[in-house]
Amino acid sequence: MEGQGNQWCEMTSMVFPIKAEVSDPWAETFAFSAQKTMYGGKHIAKGDTIFIFASENEGGPGLIASGVVTSAKAIAKKRGIAQQTPRVSITIRRTALAKRRLGRSELKLFSNWNDGRPETELNFKFYRQATNKIAGISDEAAAFLRGFF
Repeated sequence: MEGQGNQWCEMTSMVFPIKAEVSDPWAETFAFSAQKTMYGGKHIAKGDTIFIFASENEGGPGLIASGVVTSAKAIAKKRGIAQQTPRVSITIRRTALAKRRLGRSELKLFSNWNDGRPETELNFKFYRQATNKIAGISDEAAAFLRGFF
């Protein structure tokens, strides 16, 4: 909802979740190439905290790990295409494995987009559109996710 005045774009510190295909959920490091970014996700940088969701679209369970971004590189836009979603390639060092499940089934109940709840923010940003992506999240949503570790 960038550009729509949504309360979830007012972020002070940047913490990011990524929803992507994960081949090894127990890996020590993760590499994701040319990932779509939304809701401020293009601002991801080395040293940022990240929460990794193994995309249910590819058979994953949702939240699996947290980590620290060890590299982030913006992908150049293609010439001649008017509207393009910014993309970045990142690598992550895992710092913790999730202790409880959090995915589409747990978040789908939170669909009152204006209720201000962190669960609703995550549902909106990750599951309203099925697209895998990196997103920026609020401090409240980051605190909520930290409770799963």
